[in-house]
Amino acid sequence: MEWNDDAVVLSARSLGETSLVVSALTCAHGRHNGLVRGGTGRRAHGVLQPGNRIACRWRGRTAEQLGSYSCEPIAILPPAILDDAARLAAVVAACAILDTALPEREPAVVPFAEMLALLQAIEEDPAWPCAYVRWEVALLADLGFGLDLAACALTGAREDLAYVSPRTGRAVAAAAAGPWQQRLLALPAFLCDAAAPATSDDVLAGLALAGYFLRRCVYAEHDRDLPSARQRLSAVIGRSRLSCGDAAGAR
Repeated sequence: MEWNDDAVVLSARSLGETSLVVSALTCAHGRHNGLVRGGTGRRAHGVLQPGNRIACRWRGRTAEQLGSYSCEPIAILPPAILDDAARLAAVVAACAILDTALPEREPAVVPFAEMLALLQAIEEDPAWPCAYVRWEVALLADLGFGLDLAACALTGAREDLAYVSPRTGRAVAAAAAGPWQQRLLALPAFLCDAAAPATSDDVLAGLALAGYFLRRCVYAEHDRDLPSARQRLSAVIGRSRLSCGDAAGAR
């Protein structure tokens, strides 16, 4: 069997002295592994880094086999990302989440398109931290665990939404929170209003919100925690004090 596809590299681990097992998010074949012989060489190693976009050819005797990849670069991560610790941490975190949250070899056309959009935002958009949080919330929906942030679960109000129920994933207005406020998760305004400004605390609140539901709905089923790369992202953004208004200048 054989197929060709566009892909984003998610991870690569050594197998033997010179080969790598590469996990890639492909456009038409979902998250798919393949063996790259000679992948530890200088040229291939530079191509097979998380976040790089590649053209890949997969070959195997049967569909169930690991099979082998041959890969050519389409787009390598640019200096705007490689030279920025926070941006690079976001790319690595996104790749780690996709590598551990998506089922293998199942169609993932929407997550693939959303990942390409996220990579572009991380490179070009000063508000990329907010874009990253929105990407995680969208991925939850893709996996069947979408949050309902359109209106208050208690009153139906669409204004002043400030919290999310950790049990239902539905928004709660500030005025309706009452004595349950301490049990609710903070809902940063930028998740409901794309034009709302966001501080680093808002971004961290968004990461905490999405991280809670990723842990509960995706990883807890397999007795796992968020990938370490995702946990490092929160620490990097916390140290950098990045916000959606000043991300471009905080290098």
